[in-house]
Amino acid sequence: MEGMSGPHVIRGSVSLPEAELVWRFSRSSGPGGQHVNTTDTAVELRFDLARTEALPEVWKQRALERLAGRLNDGVVTVRASEHRSQWRNRETAAVRLAGLLAEATAPPPRPRRPTRVPRGINERRLREKKQRAQTKRGRSARGWD
Repeated sequence: MEGMSGPHVIRGSVSLPEAELVWRFSRSSGPGGQHVNTTDTAVELRFDLARTEALPEVWKQRALERLAGRLNDGVVTVRASEHRSQWRNRETAAVRLAGLLAEATAPPPRPRRPTRVPRGINERRLREKKQRAQTKRGRSARGWD
């Protein structure tokens, strides 16, 4: 698309293929003036995640798993209507889709390696607990009658 601000990079050298993006335009809801009833400024961007060849297979499987709740027949849809200009809504939708795919294709976090509590810390905690108990015991009203 001429006028669009270049390829929208997902991660590394992988970007959204312009040929696989399906754009749909409609009238935005909300307030407006005379111009609002004649222009289609709301943007709906569709990307067929299940059939794309642009993503590495591992990324594609990961994204299909993570976006399963958002997919409709393997197609992910993003809407943008917050701007009054169609061009800015197109940009917003493309950036939003690229961000969504970047998050969905990210490698899983490294598993947490549990650490042991050092013995000194545990001993200090128990010593302080005993000290506190001793202090409270000393406050009891045994000999105050």
